[in-house]
Amino acid sequence: MTLSLIVMTAALSMQAPAVQPEALSVKALEAALAANPQGDEAAILADRIRTAYGGRNALLRGLPPKIDELTVAWAIELAEPLPSGAARPAVVRDVGNMRYPLTQVGATNVYALVRTLSNGTAYTWHYEAGDRRFGGSQLEVWATHPDSREHAGVPKGTIRQMPPWQSQIFKGTTRDWWVYVPAQYRADAPAAVMIFQDGNGPRAWVPTVFDNLIAKGDMPVTVGVFIEPGGRNAARDNRSFEYDSLSDLYARFLLEEILPEVEKTVKLRHDAAGRAIAGQSSGGICAFTAAWERPNEFGKVISWTGSFTNIAAGADLHSGGHNYEALVRRVPKKPIRVILQDGSNDLDNVNGNWFLANQTLAKSLEFAGYDFRSDWGPGFHNYLHGRAIFPDSLRWLWRDH
Repeated sequence: MTLSLIVMTAALSMQAPAVQPEALSVKALEAALAANPQGDEAAILADRIRTAYGGRNALLRGLPPKIDELTVAWAIELAEPLPSGAARPAVVRDVGNMRYPLTQVGATNVYALVRTLSNGTAYTWHYEAGDRRFGGSQLEVWATHPDSREHAGVPKGTIRQMPPWQSQIFKGTTRDWWVYVPAQYRADAPAAVMIFQDGNGPRAWVPTVFDNLIAKGDMPVTVGVFIEPGGRNAARDNRSFEYDSLSDLYARFLLEEILPEVEKTVKLRHDAAGRAIAGQSSGGICAFTAAWERPNEFGKVISWTGSFTNIAAGADLHSGGHNYEALVRRVPKKPIRVILQDGSNDLDNVNGNWFLANQTLAKSLEFAGYDFRSDWGPGFHNYLHGRAIFPDSLRWLWRDH
């Protein structure tokens, strides 16, 4: 090899990019900590943790953990080394005072902890280091239902974003929305339909469940409509009015505007048994209200952590959703099937106690003889629990389809 070729080869090798380590996943961090790295290896791992958690400043603040289903990974960095003999920094549960010491990464000031928790674990927590208490958040973990995972060989439906909708019933509002059409849909057989409030979230995970359950015959061929609340001056700023008000406006909006627009491309069933509606929080009470106001057109409801509280208090300060627990007992029974899901760590504020409100409504539904199901857990104000049991909720909802 000539000298010039040797020089060129060396120059090219110097320019070759360094191999970048893979992104540090929760499982990878668990394995790395178990290996107990020291020296340079520990310094490299500390840098990877900093990168994964947004940098040193983020670790100093005490960020929420990263979660991979039931496995949870916390990490922090201390500004200064701990004094000799000091207790290790720890993750501490706010209730019960349970401490989970973090592991120091070599001789660095980075500490981490990975734990696999039981399905349905939910609690609030914070970090403690010396006499300092910092960071913290709500933690809630649920296993992924097998029917929430994609399965090979299952026909997949399509989901399409629709043009922004300008409503006439909610004048001045515009909203985003999407329509899912299952692979099994045929124009000569009208499909069932299920509507989801705050649709931008559920549209990411509902179609997989629909694909699996439709393929198994556990629910009918069902079109999904995922719709956001309207905005006037900003996106979604009309949400509380649309969702929390006890009126027929939202049901009319669906029946007179949205569903006819969907039917320009797919045929839908018009019977109440073929229409379901679901939502979380204010979207949950909105789903119940739509069926309550138009029970002959919406026969099935899923409410996740529904806001059956006095949010829409009105001028008289008592016109909100807390009235349903009394109305259900007084008004003649309506032909609707209802699922209520909530958690004992749900909200408790000036509008009411969400968990208590849901439990009270459930007792009213039971008293009045409704076809209903309640799913209680330890969770917070989200649809994590509802999502975890969603395939089974659908099976119950459509059990006689």
